[in-house]
Amino acid sequence: MTKRELVVMISKETGIIQEDVYTVVQKTLDHVTDALVQGETIEFRDFGVFEICTRKSRVGRNPNRPQDVVRIPERRVVKFKPGKKMKQRVLEGPEPAPAAESSPEAREPDTRIEDIPGFSAV
Repeated sequence: MTKRELVVMISKETGIIQEDVYTVVQKTLDHVTDALVQGETIEFRDFGVFEICTRKSRVGRNPNRPQDVVRIPERRVVKFKPGKKMKQRVLEGPEPAPAAESSPEAREPDTRIEDIPGFSAV
């Protein structure tokens, strides 16, 4: 899902115009990013937690030339830990889609005029 798809979905569900929804979504993401830059932990109850972790510097190797040693510097990364409700919903998987009206299984069986009481084929 893209940000655009999210905006359209929220707009349809709430009746708020897409421009206003986009502004709220973008401001939310901006504030989350700003807080992470400051080193804060962001917690959305039941959704998950975003936090900054620092990866230590380490020595790596070029797979094409294993004899070459490359120093990988320390860096900050964003870590996400899903909340309980999110974990559970993902574990359960998507809800089964309702049967489509056009599928043969969803249609009522064809009724012949001869099968209707009171009607006779002439």
